[in-house]
Amino acid sequence: IIIYTYILHYIKESCKNCKRLLAIAAPLCYTVAAASFSRFCIKRGERFFVHRGVSMKKKRFSNELAYLLGNVFVAVGVALMERADFGVSMVVAPAYLVYRKVSLLLPFFTFGMAEYTLQAVLLAAMCLILRRFRVSYLFSFVTAVFYGVILDIVMLPAAYLPNDGFAPRAVLYVLGMAACSIGISLMFRTYISPEVYELFVKEIADKLHMEVHRFKQIYDISSALIGVALSFAFFGLWHFEGVKLGTILCALINGPMIGVISAWFDKHWEFYDAKKWRAFFAK
Repeated sequence: IIIYTYILHYIKESCKNCKRLLAIAAPLCYTVAAASFSRFCIKRGERFFVHRGVSMKKKRFSNELAYLLGNVFVAVGVALMERADFGVSMVVAPAYLVYRKVSLLLPFFTFGMAEYTLQAVLLAAMCLILRRFRVSYLFSFVTAVFYGVILDIVMLPAAYLPNDGFAPRAVLYVLGMAACSIGISLMFRTYISPEVYELFVKEIADKLHMEVHRFKQIYDISSALIGVALSFAFFGLWHFEGVKLGTILCALINGPMIGVISAWFDKHWEFYDAKKWRAFFAK
């Protein structure tokens, strides 16, 4: 990813007449690099993680590798959507607004730091509401930190991607949504604790005896409203920062995209435990 980015940046500086072409080609090359990295990981880890099933109709895929690649894809998707500047997803909107505001005062404060800081607060609030604590809850915070570190790493080369004009921004946003959908679909198929966002929705829905998808809708809308409130508070009334039209589009399209990708995974792959770690996440 980094090599692709710097080559494109060098070409852009050297050839002033091909900016429009590079504006569209750069995000495509960036995504190809991410996909190539994922394919490299799968091929190199085939001895330990991926091998043919007995029926030879499906390939077997490690839950642990799905967890790793899921975090990478989600981080790449969020970085691309942030660069497109059409609005981030409703779930990460509050963290993004906090990052934008605090980084003005503390330059070292990153998007990833804002993510796992707010998730720590959300985890504490969840434990207070449930009036209980489990060791497995800590793994969700570990996932949040792991994802936050990957996000900060990916944000560095993403800052070089051109976003001048509607076409390159649209390409960045579409590729970002696709990457997020792939990552979330992979994360749904692993036993390793998800981020605190998903854990909060699941546990509180059980507490209130509600269906998860219904409470997820309430949670997403609440996150969007909090994002709008923070935008007004930090950047002025009626100034929408982070929560824009792309946020609404993502809310409408992301769910069906995850459903299609999940169906494809179920058709072609069988997920299994390569390591005996499942018991640690059941406590």
